[in-house]
Amino acid sequence: MRLVASDLDGTILGPDNRISDRTVNAFRKCMDAGIEVVFVTGRPPRWLNPLREQIGHTGTVICSNGAILYDLLAGEVTWSRPLGLEGMFQAAGIIRSLYPAVSFAAETVEGFHLEPGFLESGGADLLGEVTPAPLKQSLGADARVVKFLARVDNVHPDEFLAAVQPAVAHLVSTTHSAPSVPLLEMSAPGLDKVVTLAEYAGSLGIRPAEVVAFGDMPNDLRMLCWAGRGYAMASGHPQVRAAASAVAPSFAEDGVAQVLEDLLREL
Repeated sequence: MRLVASDLDGTILGPDNRISDRTVNAFRKCMDAGIEVVFVTGRPPRWLNPLREQIGHTGTVICSNGAILYDLLAGEVTWSRPLGLEGMFQAAGIIRSLYPAVSFAAETVEGFHLEPGFLESGGADLLGEVTPAPLKQSLGADARVVKFLARVDNVHPDEFLAAVQPAVAHLVSTTHSAPSVPLLEMSAPGLDKVVTLAEYAGSLGIRPAEVVAFGDMPNDLRMLCWAGRGYAMASGHPQVRAAASAVAPSFAEDGVAQVLEDLLREL
């Protein structure tokens, strides 16, 4: 075990934005043992305070489902891979043809944009003070969109993904990470968490077999399958549990901490 890669929400971070003391201690022990720790999340950089304040992490974070590398110590984006705006708007048209009531938002390197209806659809908790406007109006030609979001009511998240993903696969990579909200997350074609994690690990001379990864939702699936030891949370999505090579105890049981404690004892 040379590198630990962990998702945040639903894996080590609860709805209250808290990481348990046991989990904090397990990650700190990994760092003390010289093991590289990288967090791999769908969150944007502005939502990383739990890592700073609770774990005291100062390393690299892979954000926005692989579209951003963020230096937590310097507080800056070191690399990003944005979506092409033309392809994004083409994908939006296809999705709207499937779900006319859909609403969209866009996470950029610089901030957040959303269309009218996105907040009313239940996204108010996702945002700060953002003025809704059509994305074609609010996004400039040079906007660096790292995550494109689509939300619709009265559809199961898995059904939404199953309908949209193949329809827009030539334009964007599509996944979801909210267990009960029909909210799709789209990135540049071919991009996801594992693409950026693999490049990052390779830059350190670390092989997949030396990586331990944790996650709970479909946006973690390929990362868990790539890692030498990929642990799905017992409390996670059924598809992820079925495909991962191992299952960690649930989030409520500090499952990540339990696994890391056992692995550290093997060193």
